[in-house]
Amino acid sequence: MKLIYRTASLALVAITLQSCIATKKYERPEITIEENFRTENIATDSLSMASLPWNEVFTDSKLQEYITYGLDNNMDIRTAIQNIEAAEAYATQGKMGYYPTLNIGANYTHSVNSINTQFGRILGQRQRLDQFDITANLGWEADIWGKITSQKNALKASFLQSVTAHQAVKTQLISSIATSYYQLLALDEQKKFTEETIINRTNSLATNMALKEAGVVTEVAVRQTEAQLINAKGLLLDIENNIKLQENILCLLLGDMPHAIERSTLAEQNLSIDPKIGVPAQLLANRPDVAAAEFAVMNAFEMTNVARAAFYPTLRITAAGGLQSVDASKLFDPTSFFANIVGGLAAPIFNRGQIRTDYKVSQTNQEKALINYQKAIYTASKEVSDALYTYEAMDKKIVLKEQEAANYLKAVEYSTELLNNGMASYIEVLTANESALNAQLSIATTKYTKLAAAVQLYKALGGGVQ
Repeated sequence: MKLIYRTASLALVAITLQSCIATKKYERPEITIEENFRTENIATDSLSMASLPWNEVFTDSKLQEYITYGLDNNMDIRTAIQNIEAAEAYATQGKMGYYPTLNIGANYTHSVNSINTQFGRILGQRQRLDQFDITANLGWEADIWGKITSQKNALKASFLQSVTAHQAVKTQLISSIATSYYQLLALDEQKKFTEETIINRTNSLATNMALKEAGVVTEVAVRQTEAQLINAKGLLLDIENNIKLQENILCLLLGDMPHAIERSTLAEQNLSIDPKIGVPAQLLANRPDVAAAEFAVMNAFEMTNVARAAFYPTLRITAAGGLQSVDASKLFDPTSFFANIVGGLAAPIFNRGQIRTDYKVSQTNQEKALINYQKAIYTASKEVSDALYTYEAMDKKIVLKEQEAANYLKAVEYSTELLNNGMASYIEVLTANESALNAQLSIATTKYTKLAAAVQLYKALGGGVQ
């Protein structure tokens, strides 16, 4: 008895050690991350802006309404939710691998033997047989190599990957809605500047026609002024067309048919953020696409464990029991009960080549997942660096553009006054007018670029998943 107990103990230890060899424990890959994103604006003592809920970053009430609506109705969001539900079902299925399988069936068999067989010749006549069965089959596989555990972990990683993919879609949607909304506001601002320019150029045309009658300017000046007016009207048509197209884009993001978009103004936007980006470790914690890439690595790692465990024998226990009788009236008689139990250890022999191929493929998939994870981290670092630099650059550029526009507007005022007094040529007025309009349009574009950079920075840091 002691010998049996000792042998069983040694076998259990051997199986445990082999299980450690067959499967490995997942560890997060070591990847070096840029420490400062090529900027000095690192916050080591404050939270990253990504920790703020989106409705604290985007304070425009209309924009908040659109983001809320889009999160409920956008097609990509709804698709991502369905992917989560499917992955959750598979994850639940993975947990069932630890439990035995049970099948119950009822059968009726009617057989007639051949007289021309050896058994038929002995009997000398046909035999007809009816048999009734009610059978339950139970099967259970012991997870001695960790294969079932690895399968469960792989499905869990796949589920978590779908959750983070949904978060990534959510972050992208918030970013896209905000960017599209701000672009509409910038177009509105450009439309306002252009309409003011059309009014001013209409007045200038009337003035130049009067000056021509007085002999101060020639017909050329009148034609040039009228051409500038027509040019501004054409520009207004382009801007109005772009507004309609941008409204349609925003409607699509909202999951709506095209319609007019209610909105505030560019001047009302108060996206005055302190771009504290946190430390690189926070980037890993917040970016849903980085998390999704790591879960893909985890899934591939566990599938490699499953492929490795296939080299080892499988211990399976099967049991069957039920009722069996050739007489239907005695089917539920105690004497009709039967049962059997079988325990077996099966090792792969001739299919080891296929198993080796599967293992090699799983290793390749794991390496590809690791490369994609590294790429996701590098992409995240680049996006943070790009957005932060653009935000800082546009913040400075707005000041310069406003100074530029102010000077051109003064130039328009002075050159017009000089022209009216016969002390300047119409060329100076035309040039000043054109430059002033371009500067004003550029201000709106620069303000939009700054807002868009702030949105991209929030997205690049993983904001919007709260």
